[in-house]
Amino acid sequence: MSTSRAGRTAPAQAPAKTAAQTTDAGTPGDADPRREPARPRAGAPAREPVTETQRRVRDGAGLLAAAAMRRLDADLDWYRALPAEDRSWVGLVAQAGITAFVTWYADPTKPPHGVGEIFAAAPPELTRSISLQHTLQLVRVVVDVVETHSDRLAAPGEERELREAVLRYSREVAFSAAEVYARAAEVRGASDARLEALVVDALVRGDGGDAVRSRVAALGWTGQGPTLVVVGTAGAHMDEVRTADLRRETRHAADDALVGTLGDRLLVFLGGRGDLRAAALTLLPRFGPGPVVIGPTADGLVESTRSVRAALHGLAAAAAWDGAPRPVFADDLLPERVLVGDADARRALVERAFAPLAASQGSLLETLSAYLGAGRSLEAAARTLYVHPNTVRYRLRRVSDVTGWDPLDARESYVLQTALAVGRLDGTGTA
Repeated sequence: MSTSRAGRTAPAQAPAKTAAQTTDAGTPGDADPRREPARPRAGAPAREPVTETQRRVRDGAGLLAAAAMRRLDADLDWYRALPAEDRSWVGLVAQAGITAFVTWYADPTKPPHGVGEIFAAAPPELTRSISLQHTLQLVRVVVDVVETHSDRLAAPGEERELREAVLRYSREVAFSAAEVYARAAEVRGASDARLEALVVDALVRGDGGDAVRSRVAALGWTGQGPTLVVVGTAGAHMDEVRTADLRRETRHAADDALVGTLGDRLLVFLGGRGDLRAAALTLLPRFGPGPVVIGPTADGLVESTRSVRAALHGLAAAAAWDGAPRPVFADDLLPERVLVGDADARRALVERAFAPLAASQGSLLETLSAYLGAGRSLEAAARTLYVHPNTVRYRLRRVSDVTGWDPLDARESYVLQTALAVGRLDGTGTA
């Protein structure tokens, strides 16, 4: 008998062998001592035994997933409004979240799975369909489902521990969600900036084809209302950060907005049904020193190519008008734009001033020419025309009615004088 007892107590006298035969629960067993996984790694904590609550949570994963799907459909309006394909992806994400929690709860020593892993089964474009706020609502639904079933899943006395684990896990997932959406926004912002640059470049080149329509639609341009173009200098400190800030500000100022740079020039496109000129005024501090030119209002973004040209020519010619206001409208710079070779400005002066005067009755073109030739003197013009000065004054008021420019104003008389010159050069009429 003594020998038999000695034989049974021999393993207790051999510590090395006992360690080799210790199971994951830390008790002697019949495991093969040659199995490497049975021995913990050096410095690694011993794995805790599976608790009753962990087993129940693992077995109840299917129950939790089904309950989560029912809650999604019952509680979240945005989920019900999604297309069928996106709803299926969101359902997979919710189930992945449940599975990730169950896996983590089985071994809380490991860090929780992040949203990146939970979203791994879904396409990256899903972040465009559901916002960060929606994702957090999704996390909240999963938390509520687990908390609701905690009394049923937890072993007696461990309900509080399960709830605390759920809250800890949801907190980690929420932080991870913020990181995922921040990265997605950064990537999307860089992509949108490149696409925006292509659209602005095409509009500057006068290309308003289907490619531009498709790209601007991808940027979210609604096209509800006219378009206004604002051009100025970019300034020495217009880096990517300040450009991104300007984009955000323009989208607050108007329904639609695009921002682009062309060398040292900054171009802003504003669209929508509001007061676009008032919106442009709020953006003046964002431009660098020098003139800021507002182009003519266009019916839409694609139709704004002529407005872009007018604004850019106006920016190049604004220095010729000493004392020009800031901002200045491109149509107020027609004479200066003619000097820099703007064919649109030359044509506008002929069509809006010279041709109507040449076609009018009452010698308006002849009277205007005599008035400007006499140094803007009513009496001298009257002597040249052999009429009373009041007749000259009356005819000049008619010139203002026909053209919209007042010959008695120094600046506007200069515009009319330029219109006479280009009209004669073009042979549109005689004076």
